[in-house]
Amino acid sequence: MLTTEMSSRFNDLEKMSVRALLEGINSEDATVPQAVAKAIPQIERLVMAAVEKMREGGRLFYIGAGTSGRLGIVDASECPPTFGVPHELVVGIIAGGDKAIRKAVEFAEDDRQQAAKDLDSFHINDKDVVIGIAASGTTPYVIGGVKTMRERGIVTGCVTCNTGSPLAAAVEYPVEAEVGAEFLTGSTRMKSGTAQKLILNMISTSIMIQLGRVKGNKMVDMQLSNHKLVDRATRMVMSELNVDEATARQLIAEKGSVRAAIESRKS
Repeated sequence: MLTTEMSSRFNDLEKMSVRALLEGINSEDATVPQAVAKAIPQIERLVMAAVEKMREGGRLFYIGAGTSGRLGIVDASECPPTFGVPHELVVGIIAGGDKAIRKAVEFAEDDRQQAAKDLDSFHINDKDVVIGIAASGTTPYVIGGVKTMRERGIVTGCVTCNTGSPLAAAVEYPVEAEVGAEFLTGSTRMKSGTAQKLILNMISTSIMIQLGRVKGNKMVDMQLSNHKLVDRATRMVMSELNVDEATARQLIAEKGSVRAAIESRKS
């Protein structure tokens, strides 16, 4: 039996107080980081393979259905503002298309051929990397997609919360974070979703650091798209160049990014 489908160790949830419910959920959530930690060697192999391809000009694609698909889209959509990369570099694809981001599309995850079609619309090639995301590791949309891509010689990986799943068997670089039974039986948007989010954070952040999109511990390529980020950028430049606020703001306005502002004074 899939561990993601095992019965919760809690019962009679409807009889529990709000405090008991919250403490129970929290106690289960606390086990997730340990499960992710055990998967670090697998995550490392996947990240290293992805970095190699992306240094050659490749892109990273996430494919998933439901919560897993939405998590991939969230991670992909945050890469451009955080790291200043093109929107096409990291792409999240969800079964059922963009309308499925907000509302479930019935049976979309059961189509084994559709993921390959969705990926082909981006003219995918052998420089790219495809990561399938599925808590159960049994989603036909995801399995079909990575199988087809692997057959074409494209690097494939996955993020799943069961061990020995069909999805893991279908890819070169499986990541398996077995979080166990959910607080609410079978509700994989909970612990499984948390584990997937943590792992996607690790994957994309590590890749971007390896690709040179971070300096020291700062997001020097972030998009300056609101006042908060401009203020953060100003503080970075002030600290790095030992200049006053007015000078830092002027440099940022002239050069357009933290990196360019810093390099203009250090070159």
